[in-house]
Amino acid sequence: MKSHQELMRQAVDLAHENRLRGGRPFGAVLARDGEVISTGVNGIVASHDPSTHAEMEAIRAGTRKLANPSLAGLTIYASGHPCPMCLAALVMGGAKQVFFAFDNQDAAPYGMSSEAAYQRLRLPLAPPPLPIERIATGIRAEQLYGDEPWPQA
Repeated sequence: MKSHQELMRQAVDLAHENRLRGGRPFGAVLARDGEVISTGVNGIVASHDPSTHAEMEAIRAGTRKLANPSLAGLTIYASGHPCPMCLAALVMGGAKQVFFAFDNQDAAPYGMSSEAAYQRLRLPLAPPPLPIERIATGIRAEQLYGDEPWPQA
């Protein structure tokens, strides 16, 4: 069983690996009680599908694996604060909680913030519709989104 920090670091590592492959720097891990159910990375660049966010890909893989559309009892670990689409899918599926590593302020200087989408939809970021909490990973936004070197393991 992995800790919250280990699962979050896995999501951030997935985001970094996706960026190295030419994708957008977002990764997600769907878990139950510290056990990984599925993972996902942002596939927009490769798929040309605007719904292939990391959280959505982890949800799709997880619900297929479980053969159940319910997210009850499941937790998502997302490298970035979920956008309105991803958060809505988590709420509608009945997810237990959300953890994220970087918020919209961290992502904004790199053009990766979803705050504008929240504003256009007139959705407040607070209070959240389910428990949502930031977890530090020891990685800085400049390392994931910018040009600072990735720390060696």
